[in-house]
Amino acid sequence: MSEPKPMTDEMNQSTLQEEYLKSLQDLEEGQLIEGTIIEINSEFVFVDVGYKSEGKIPLDEFTTKQEIGETVHVILVKKEGKSGEVIVSKKKADIKLFWKELRHAHSHDEPVPGTFEKAIKGGFEVNIGFNVRGFCPLSKTDIQRVEKPEEYVGMEAQFLIERLYSENKIKIVLSRRNYLEKISEKNRDAFFKNTKVDDEVEGTVKSFTSFGAFVDLDGFDGLLHINDMSWGHVTRPKDFVKKGQKIKLKVIKLDPKEKKINLSLKHFSPDPWTVFEENYNVGDVVKGKVTKLTDFGAFIQLEDGIEGLAHISELSWTKRIKHPKEVLSIGDNIETKILAYDIEQGRVSLGIKQVLANPWDDIDQRYPVGTQISREVKKITNTGAFIEVEEGIDGFLHIDDLSWTRRLKHPSAMIKVAETISCVVIGLDKETHRIRLGIKQLCDDPWETLNATCPKGSIIDGEITSITDFGIFVKVQGGIEGLVNKHHLSFQKQDQDENLLEKFKAGDRVKAVIVEINPKSQKLSLSIKEYQKNIQKEELSKYIHNDKDEGTSTLADFLKDKEKDSAGE
Repeated sequence: MSEPKPMTDEMNQSTLQEEYLKSLQDLEEGQLIEGTIIEINSEFVFVDVGYKSEGKIPLDEFTTKQEIGETVHVILVKKEGKSGEVIVSKKKADIKLFWKELRHAHSHDEPVPGTFEKAIKGGFEVNIGFNVRGFCPLSKTDIQRVEKPEEYVGMEAQFLIERLYSENKIKIVLSRRNYLEKISEKNRDAFFKNTKVDDEVEGTVKSFTSFGAFVDLDGFDGLLHINDMSWGHVTRPKDFVKKGQKIKLKVIKLDPKEKKINLSLKHFSPDPWTVFEENYNVGDVVKGKVTKLTDFGAFIQLEDGIEGLAHISELSWTKRIKHPKEVLSIGDNIETKILAYDIEQGRVSLGIKQVLANPWDDIDQRYPVGTQISREVKKITNTGAFIEVEEGIDGFLHIDDLSWTRRLKHPSAMIKVAETISCVVIGLDKETHRIRLGIKQLCDDPWETLNATCPKGSIIDGEITSITDFGIFVKVQGGIEGLVNKHHLSFQKQDQDENLLEKFKAGDRVKAVIVEINPKSQKLSLSIKEYQKNIQKEELSKYIHNDKDEGTSTLADFLKDKEKDSAGE
């Protein structure tokens, strides 16, 4: 077998030209092809696309730094230019690849990068490259509600393409929220798979509620409940963590089915309530720090995680405290007594007044019944007045104990607020913390005096104070008022008419007979009629006596004389 003849230069050149022309015939102008960078200078990048001559691409068509040997995609613009070279374009290839990737991302639900360029009505205009812009609705911007749209402008993010075309026109609608939810779901699944209870995790405080704080664990949330922030009493979650703060937490509960994660701060330390009874007993006087004041009392921290409540009723033995801030301030270090506790509920009842002596314990020694005092009127009510006996201790002066004789409609008729008055202790009860005071008891009861000195049947002198339809009121000794019923005004026949009351007026002095006196019910009934009868009897007895001596007058003469006296003759 003979050896093949060696190829001449003319034959080699002809073969290469045929292969070159054949390769050119396989490609069409506008086609996307691959090339290899073979040279780079200050203006151009030269790319070998497999043809006789390399393509020359301006350096500014490259957005990143290129290296010799790298493969790049270009568009075949012309198979042969004026100088016989191949003309290619990197920029056109990039745009073609960009749209190819957009369509792929849309159909395969894959993310594309973009930048929030500006806020517009209802959402944002997003630049996704090559001057192509899409619209991201406000509701599709974030997992949480967008409060300040301007904070998103300039932010680079990943988006899912919800719509690429509408009515054969390019109309791109993007969703960052869908992308975040997709990543969140992926991360959450991995978290439940790889995490167990008591594991330590790191997260960022995202938002607050009345019952705790939500913590972002990498696109999904865990709950830090208010009860898991501290072993002690927590009222405001913001007192323990701040929004945006990165914190380490312990996982205390996982529920893959409900996709719930419970986190804790307090579980990094042991529960102080487990050893409470080793350190505290009911009746112990302990030191604490006031941490919070409420309408109903003060919270006092005994140690980290142990906080007790001193109810407003346990703050003072004597002061009427409307709010704890009247006697305490947050941060005060005070002594308090343990009154009760409940380990299961994590509660301690404290008392502040119990550390001090109770002024009611020896009140009866300082103010025994009968003690006379001069004190200030603090308050007047419809039924009486409160008198300050000493700081924080008031006595009550009932309206019935103001006067023996005056019937008062309101205490203000005799006493005024801020007035200093003299009174006497008439009753005291240490158990119920009550002191009864009286003014009238400073002097003897005029009713008893009157009853002793002027019993029933006595004649008494008095001044008419008022006239009513049923009789007249007469003030007698001791300021006591008695009633003369209109039937007891006169026994003369000519006085038994309806105009009898007109014969009396206030200020007149009259004499009457006491027909009834009752000190307990303070009732005094008088009779002018009886007084007149008594006078008549006395005069009649004098006449009878004189008649025996002189024998010159008769009973008829006496009565006639009396009638003349009554007629003014």
